[in-house]
Amino acid sequence: MRYKTLLFDLDGTLTDPYEGITRCVAYALSCQGIEVADRRHLAGFIGPPLKASFRERYDMSDAEAERAVADYRVRFGDVGLYENTLYDGIVELLTQLRASGRQLFVATSKPWFYARQIVAHFGLDDYFGKVYGSELDGKRTEKSVLIAHILREESLRPGETLMIGDRRFDVQGARHNGVPAAAVSYGYGSSQELAEAAPDHVFDSPAGIASYLLANAAAGMSRQQYGGVLR
Repeated sequence: MRYKTLLFDLDGTLTDPYEGITRCVAYALSCQGIEVADRRHLAGFIGPPLKASFRERYDMSDAEAERAVADYRVRFGDVGLYENTLYDGIVELLTQLRASGRQLFVATSKPWFYARQIVAHFGLDDYFGKVYGSELDGKRTEKSVLIAHILREESLRPGETLMIGDRRFDVQGARHNGVPAAAVSYGYGSSQELAEAAPDHVFDSPAGIASYLLANAAAGMSRQQYGGVLR
């Protein structure tokens, strides 16, 4: 078994959080007098640390970005975290992976306080050893820091661990720690973003992840076609 431990990003990898995140971002912006006509422009908030996104996308100061995050959480903690759906095939994938004897963990930049509620809401608790995320004060929002923390806490070997996510932050965070990385093309990272990040594997569906990880004959063959995407 090449990868004994799998770290899964949450937003854009296990679940599609578009409705909840974009509605909450729009609410936070409206609190600062910024109205958004088309929420599709807010999809870029899915994945990166929230405070940094407010600063970079709307030229906010640290204080303004912190206030925007606080306003975001007012709505998110009430209804936003449930405006979310599982991607098709995720339950089947997790069931197969656990049956294969692998350890599974969630590794998300979202605060663990919310991430654990989302995982529980979808009944995924039993598949994961633990749900890891950032702290509400912003600690461990960077994927490199979060993954390093998980490796220490769980005494994991980087070379036997695979990070699976949909954004460049997942790939870069994994690489910083010597952990192989897989990207999913069905999430919120653009094809250009993922190509530039150069992950070790790319999958176009949960079934594609299973095809690669569960096919004994494919062990170690990272440059094959799995799930319809050539790497």
